[in-house]
Amino acid sequence: MKISLALGPRRPLSRQTAWGCLTANLAIPGVGSLMGGRIAGYPQAALGFGGLAMSLVFGLRFVYWSLVHWQELHGGEADPLEILSSLWFAGRWPLLGMATFGAGWLWALATSLNLLRGAQSDSPAPQPPRLTKDSA
Repeated sequence: MKISLALGPRRPLSRQTAWGCLTANLAIPGVGSLMGGRIAGYPQAALGFGGLAMSLVFGLRFVYWSLVHWQELHGGEADPLEILSSLWFAGRWPLLGMATFGAGWLWALATSLNLLRGAQSDSPAPQPPRLTKDSA
């Protein structure tokens, strides 16, 4: 089986395919855009996966830091501004990872809504049955 990341030719999407692209983008940013033939899916996926990796790595470091500094954070004798300052310095990188993932997700959502708006209808409007003289 050959796997390729190259985009195929841009083609008009059906409504059902556009909804599939939307749900794929909600799960993993960029994947639905690539399914829809949009080149913007590559940076969306990079932002999504990069933000996820940053959140995971720096989030684990933040959890470790908070366990090490548990007494300082929950003791009543520490200065509240000093605690907030140390929390900010320890938590800014995981927050940056979450913001990066969120930016990729929002961009993918906007692309999906654009795909949905430009999608063609799957079937023509339903028509009522024709009445004939013999049917009565």
